[in-house]
Amino acid sequence: MTRRPLAGRAILVTRPVHQADALARAIRAAGGEAVLFPALAIEAVPAEQLNPMVAVAQAAEAVIFVSPNAARFGLAALGGPPPAARVFAVGPGTARALANAGVANVVVPDGQDSEALLALPELAEVADRRVVIVRGVGGRPLIAETLATRGAQVGYLECYRRVRPQADATALLARWRAGGIDAVTVASAETLANLAALLGDAGAPLLANTPLFAPHEKIAEAARRAGVVRAITTAGGDAGLVDGMIHVFNPQTSR
Repeated sequence: MTRRPLAGRAILVTRPVHQADALARAIRAAGGEAVLFPALAIEAVPAEQLNPMVAVAQAAEAVIFVSPNAARFGLAALGGPPPAARVFAVGPGTARALANAGVANVVVPDGQDSEALLALPELAEVADRRVVIVRGVGGRPLIAETLATRGAQVGYLECYRRVRPQADATALLARWRAGGIDAVTVASAETLANLAALLGDAGAPLLANTPLFAPHEKIAEAARRAGVVRAITTAGGDAGLVDGMIHVFNPQTSR
């Protein structure tokens, strides 16, 4: 069995700086080279803007964290685990971030999206319950709208914002043109749009013709609409992305 199934492959990692290390390590462990080029940056919303909703969240009966960033910045804003009757996480990555921060008994669905969360029996009967969704500024309204139709009193604690980094892609483009990038990984459609903007017109053909791996079909579909010829959906998390790349680049490898 090939022990380093990504040997000779250079993989572009576009995650924010503070979230790139785990994926980079997984790529290196499989023999690949992780090329770091953050196409998304995360910054906290100032505390004075959060104070009214912090009090609401601390008194809520259920708090839903939608991402690892929501766990990181939300817990910082709350000053620790919320004293809610139930804490929910959208996906195992968010659940791990909460557990690592000391939050116990987190409810997490088997799936990794809002639809899976909303299918949980614990959220089926929420009439008159106070629910706070911890997330970044903006985002999908599906969770809030669905819970509101079920009778919940829903609010948001929007504790971080996603921004496009200030980055110079000159060196990356030179390497890419020379055949030095074998795959691209993206974890959100917003990251993909930022990457395309940072690469500019000069990088558009490179992005379009390089295999792109995403942990959700909706992201891969956004890539296809943007002109990416080969966008591959993988399982979630770092392991899912790496396994997906191994399946494409070294299909004979058994893991």
